[in-house]
Amino acid sequence: MTMRDEDDGTQPAEAHASDCPPGTELSGLLVVTLEQAVAAPYASSRLADAGARVIKIERPEGDFARRYDTCVDGESAYFVWLNRGKESIALDLRDTGDKAVLAAILAKADVFIQNLAPGAVARLGFDQAELRARHPRLITCAISGYGDEGPYRDLKAYDLLVQAESGLSEITGTPEGRARTGVSVCDIAAGMTAYQNILQALIARGISGRGRHVAVSLYHALADWMNVPYLQYAYGGVTPQRCGLNHPTIAPYGDYACADGKSVLFSIQNETEWRNFCTQVLYRPDVAADPRFINNPARVRNRPALDAIIETVFAAIPRDAMAARLEAARIAYGRVSTMADLRAHPQNRFVTVETPAGAVTMLAPGALADGQSPALRPVPALDAHGAALRREFGE
Repeated sequence: MTMRDEDDGTQPAEAHASDCPPGTELSGLLVVTLEQAVAAPYASSRLADAGARVIKIERPEGDFARRYDTCVDGESAYFVWLNRGKESIALDLRDTGDKAVLAAILAKADVFIQNLAPGAVARLGFDQAELRARHPRLITCAISGYGDEGPYRDLKAYDLLVQAESGLSEITGTPEGRARTGVSVCDIAAGMTAYQNILQALIARGISGRGRHVAVSLYHALADWMNVPYLQYAYGGVTPQRCGLNHPTIAPYGDYACADGKSVLFSIQNETEWRNFCTQVLYRPDVAADPRFINNPARVRNRPALDAIIETVFAAIPRDAMAARLEAARIAYGRVSTMADLRAHPQNRFVTVETPAGAVTMLAPGALADGQSPALRPVPALDAHGAALRREFGE
């Protein structure tokens, strides 16, 4: 690889910024990924966004996420989001010749990511420990449902299953029932965890010269995110309650419907804000002095009565007018956006990505580097690079 492991200190910081624009930081890094669905493609897509060369190994019928939906001009929204900037080659790893192609690619790889079922990659002849023994600089990453140890290690795991198993669904929803988190939060948590640990492994390799194995599971990635409710229960005996879009321990902090049927969510964090809210938003300064609402614990205890007052005022005013009133009072708020609202949101940044179906405009990655988003490379068709990769690495 051509990545520089250390700075020679001969150029000023300003020169380094211009020498390494966003989307080129990992240029020279070769990532091989035997992946499907969401978690592993998330990790590898972020490496691709940073300039790594990512070769995506697909089964002959393709990553099944290609067929999750057909919303993006016939392409899957999941696949378009998570597979930009990759090269696709379709290999049948039961075939000796195709296995030899993968072995040749791995011999030159810096990172090997896979999220097959536990033990599957070893049965195919690509045990990750053996690969690292042959190629000491190789970083391997396995993403699974429950990890490599423990009684659940062989269970199939999908995002919603792990939302339930991790306890997330128990604290998500309303008093009347549990709810699924609206995006694939377990898969994304695992992909983010894998990405950050691969970057740590690259830094460590720059020091030691040796790769390492990174093991990530959907369950453990999401369990880490569950530490606040876990600690509240384990040490305080408190079970967080499902309360929809209301905060369980702060009032008022939730969503309220306005005259046009749209909702706004706002938060009161201290007593000064509470008085300002009553005076400048509700136009009811008497509510601030009501003994039932005199401080946050009292407001939480008397939430139904408080909500009735707030709902009456909000129901008479359209959402945007109420948002303007909240903003003038310096009360933190957020509109409860529909998908139409999200599409037209004035704060959005967009990027354009080429796909097999044509150019797609999508929401930009969350970070800017020196004020820029990375230049994103195309989403590949199945086996789009197969012939070239076979020539490069030998059939």
